[in-house]
Amino acid sequence: MAHVATPAPLKPAITSPPLSHKPPSDSGKWLALAAALLGWMFDGAEMGIFSLIGGDAMAALMPTATQGERDLWFNIIMASFLVGAATGGVVFGWLGDRIGRVRAMTLSVLTYALFTGLCGFAGTATQIGILRFIASLGMGGEWSLGVALVMEVWPNKSRAFMAGLIGAAANVGYLLVGIIGLVLLDWLADLRVLLLRSGVSEATAESLVGHSGWRLVMMLGTLPALLTFFIRIFVPESEKWEKEQGSGSTSSWATQDLLGVVVGAVGPGLIVVLWAWDNPPWPDFKLPVRIFGTLVGLAIATVGYTYPVLRYLQRQAASGALDSTRSTLNRMLLAACLSGVALLGTWGTTQQTPTWAKTLAEEAFKKDQTALVAQDRAADANKLVKPKAKEHALIWVSAGAIIGTILAALIGDWIGRRPAYFVLCFLSMLSVWALYLGNTAYGTPLLAWTFIAGITTASFYGWLPLYLPELFPTNVRATGQGFGFNFGRILAAVGVLQLGNLLKNLTVDWHIGSWELPHGGRPIACSLIALIYLVGMVIIWFAPETHGKPLPD
Repeated sequence: MAHVATPAPLKPAITSPPLSHKPPSDSGKWLALAAALLGWMFDGAEMGIFSLIGGDAMAALMPTATQGERDLWFNIIMASFLVGAATGGVVFGWLGDRIGRVRAMTLSVLTYALFTGLCGFAGTATQIGILRFIASLGMGGEWSLGVALVMEVWPNKSRAFMAGLIGAAANVGYLLVGIIGLVLLDWLADLRVLLLRSGVSEATAESLVGHSGWRLVMMLGTLPALLTFFIRIFVPESEKWEKEQGSGSTSSWATQDLLGVVVGAVGPGLIVVLWAWDNPPWPDFKLPVRIFGTLVGLAIATVGYTYPVLRYLQRQAASGALDSTRSTLNRMLLAACLSGVALLGTWGTTQQTPTWAKTLAEEAFKKDQTALVAQDRAADANKLVKPKAKEHALIWVSAGAIIGTILAALIGDWIGRRPAYFVLCFLSMLSVWALYLGNTAYGTPLLAWTFIAGITTASFYGWLPLYLPELFPTNVRATGQGFGFNFGRILAAVGVLQLGNLLKNLTVDWHIGSWELPHGGRPIACSLIALIYLVGMVIIWFAPETHGKPLPD
């Protein structure tokens, strides 16, 4: 790719006649869809893994740390993962527009598969943070590449249903993580015996199965690597992209422009450091410094992540092939805002449900044990079985999300993109409030509302793959929507860090008249974060309506 690094002089794209390409066969369309769906499914599993076993991993790697220190590291790793996904969305989106959707998707899947598996061998929280960051680069890229490929290969009339499948596939991955967690917990004791019998040392066996088998769960993350062989051998390239390649426009992507992404990643890194640094040397100015640093970090990220696209558009405009630089950049920023509302809403509310359910279940379990002991029924107390609340909550929220993503895409195709987004924001906010403010104990009502909140808050992941591809032409589609969707993860990362601060400060009882809200902490924090949906209900009306229009060439 050495010739790409020197972008001048360029010939006008119109002087190179487009190559003749046959449209993909029916089998090629289905193979592309199958590869993308599997990729998104593993994407979902990749995102859900740490929500399920992150607490156990921190307990294993930080045995002498306080719970507050472990929670801080957990949130730092989660935030770093989101920042990495945002960076990967731009880098691999750039690759998809430069070398093709299929080859770039192969590299992205391989990246997140290998580095997720390596997390199982980590010896410190820092190592997990670094490995999760690298893995998230591939995960963020796979989303944009798969969406671009499927939307370009399948006809316009199928876009809504394809978008619904895209969102559903990722949540099937979440569901699988919950099921694996349930099954693994039942097998850990037998697995430990099996390992010891096979000659594994006791220390190694304990490391593998200890703390809910978190290392084994991470090692299972290498399975998607097998998908790369399928993608590379059988999946056809997008005809639309091949036409762009034939016209010469893909040569306007220059490798040196990716330095902008490297600089851009410094911005969210600064944000993470400022909010994670609990005792800075300026305690009296901690909040103003954090707010100012967040704004600076967002500015650096915006400029750096959009730089490769800006340079590409400038070269295209100079060659006479394009004159819509400002329009494209404006749509990228708009897409980032719409995605940011959805991502912050999810990561700040329903992603917290498994942890919250586990806390409520453990409190009830200890209360029941104490009551039985007080009644001189110690034998009955020892027979109590702690409910697998975290795993069941993850399963129910994922099951709701699968339904919600399909419904959202169909609703968007029925009533229009903008009205659908508005309705989804409204319903998401109400369902989160009902979940967190209407439940004070673990049980069937909480799981039922978890299911409903999963339907509404995850519905955007069926709407976004329907709408974002419609904002960008083929030559910048993977990069544009990759930035738009994944830049929202930076906003979500800020929200995840804010959640920790809210949990520290919301420790009093809240009342609305005679109604007593759940005691401080997580329910109130998540309910406050749900107010972000009000922002989405406003900004959607500044977005163009693309309902009924073909995918831009």
